[in-house]
Amino acid sequence: MSIAHGIRTLGVLGAGQMGLGIAYVSALHARVPVMLYDRSASQVQNGLKFMDKLLAKDVSKGKITQEQATAARERVSTIDVDKGVSGMRDVDMVIEAVSENLQVKQTLFRNLAAELPPTAILASNTSSISITKIAAATVPEGKNAADEDAKRSAGRVVGLHFFNPVPVMKLVELIAAIQTSQETVDRAKAFAVACGKEVTTSKDVPGFVGNALLMPFINEAIMCLEKGVATREDIDKTLKLGMNHPMGPLQLGEHCLAMTIGLDTCLAIQKTLYVGTGDSKYRPSVLLERMVDAGWYGKKSGKGFYEYPQ
Repeated sequence: MSIAHGIRTLGVLGAGQMGLGIAYVSALHARVPVMLYDRSASQVQNGLKFMDKLLAKDVSKGKITQEQATAARERVSTIDVDKGVSGMRDVDMVIEAVSENLQVKQTLFRNLAAELPPTAILASNTSSISITKIAAATVPEGKNAADEDAKRSAGRVVGLHFFNPVPVMKLVELIAAIQTSQETVDRAKAFAVACGKEVTTSKDVPGFVGNALLMPFINEAIMCLEKGVATREDIDKTLKLGMNHPMGPLQLGEHCLAMTIGLDTCLAIQKTLYVGTGDSKYRPSVLLERMVDAGWYGKKSGKGFYEYPQ
């Protein structure tokens, strides 16, 4: 029997490429009203312009009708910058898509837990940070983590890792903290399915499944380049033509992961894996660190292992 997600209104925190993509599939496919917030008013406006382009593109390709596009766009509203998370008091679920920083997320979820109704699901789009640590931040001050109120608060936190670009990629990785309730897991999964996604589940371990496999793959390719084993072209060509990958690992790290991600994000995730596990296989390559030191992030900066004319 299918589980009803019960999400009548969704809040999305962060109007960057990930947050905007989540808002897009939620409004278009799950057909729920979306309240979009970002602390930058200009980022919100840029995000909405990008959504208009995405909808127009899908209409031109015959994927959706103009009526569907119009209805989806009308479901998305914005929250004034000065209201902050208090503007989401009436949502049934919020998905945050802000920077990959534990302290930032803990502060945000602490505020969300205080402002939103106790039944609202608090989801993070993190690709590597511990959901358990994020959930622990929602425990009210002065409460023991074993108290019923504390368990209920932390039990509504879950990881919903959408992959980039969200409108295109079919996968959502669902991660339950050790505190997450089964009801939260079931409802979050049902909502992701309503967004037109396939859902896999992972334990709350560093990198979950996707990045625990992907980041060492990219890092090892960078090490091969660093050691002079092969040229950048031959490393990527070997994986493309020999293993039938659509893109080589060096290109993948700085290009396929899209404009908002890149080698700097790869390094941040690699460090999270290394610190979280203590396993030397996750140690970032020296070349990767130097590339980031130089500001050579890949496509979004115009230079990485390859050149990207702006």
